[in-house]
Amino acid sequence: MRGARMRKAGLRAAALLTAGSLALAGCASDDSDSDSSGSGSSGGGDGDVKIGLAYDTGGRGDKSFNDSAYAGASAAAESLGAELQDLSPNADASNRADLLTQLADDGFNPIIAVGFAYADALAEVAPQYPDVSFAIVDSAVDGTGLDNATGLLFAAEQGSFLGGVAAALKTETDHIGFVGGVDVPLIQTFQAGYEQGARAVNPDIVIDVQYISPAGDFSGFNAPEKATDIAGAMYANGADIVYHAAGGSGQGVFEAAAAAGGLAIGVDSDQYETVGDAALQQVILTSVLKRVDVAVQSFIEDFESGDVEGGTDIVNDLSTEGMELSTSGGFIDDIQAQIDDYRQQIIDGDIEVSSTP
Repeated sequence: MRGARMRKAGLRAAALLTAGSLALAGCASDDSDSDSSGSGSSGGGDGDVKIGLAYDTGGRGDKSFNDSAYAGASAAAESLGAELQDLSPNADASNRADLLTQLADDGFNPIIAVGFAYADALAEVAPQYPDVSFAIVDSAVDGTGLDNATGLLFAAEQGSFLGGVAAALKTETDHIGFVGGVDVPLIQTFQAGYEQGARAVNPDIVIDVQYISPAGDFSGFNAPEKATDIAGAMYANGADIVYHAAGGSGQGVFEAAAAAGGLAIGVDSDQYETVGDAALQQVILTSVLKRVDVAVQSFIEDFESGDVEGGTDIVNDLSTEGMELSTSGGFIDDIQAQIDDYRQQIIDGDIEVSSTP
């Protein structure tokens, strides 16, 4: 069943390209308050399914990770005629368990926790609601004993490898950079793939790496001003392309790129489409697409059809189209053949991408 569900995610990717972009564009203009556990009914329907969505730090409107999850959930809600309720954590994200509990108490099922930082909260809450199906993005549940939860995982290193290839082929200084939101193993997978891809093209390329906040401090996913300073220093030191894996902080990287006359690589969503600023669009070389939208929509539709198998993980990678590079703006059209060659080598197993730097 797991393989079939992975293939379903890949097949749905093409169908979501248009719908997802439209939904994300709507999210980009949403002004919901991400500093509280405020809630909003994002959609309604006459169906029996009630979808709960608990966001990661930054909340809806981050134009990246959270918005991608919303795009998938809202697409599923529309296709199923379901109700969708979304909640954002408070300022220090200390109420994650409360958000899951609130959604479960209010009768929402399934409930999707957006981000690995929900792992402890899910372990606390899910056993109290054995009849509710939970999913968590970026955290494994296999072997945890959570029989009513599903892990939605991504081979972020594979997509980031292609981002590194693009950066190495496009740099004019042979000097690039990486800005991570929080220094944790998950974000290190983005760094690892990016570095490996760049060095596959040019073993001597210079790569600057810096994280906004240390492990345990999730503010790095919503600190655009700090990202501007960090990326700005990289550009000043000779880097001409900087890749971010920093959620809402990515806006600061784009602003630094525009100020320095450099380029940037977005993450999770097609940030050329979601950035909401024509000037900033011109600095976004590409985005490493982590198809959270596809994975979330697939999970919800599988739940509705009775195909969810709890206690398992679903891995989305290049072979399932769960990871990709965006082509919006046409900036990588001239190197697409080379990118496709590396992609196929990864899919065929000729290149094994490391998940650790």
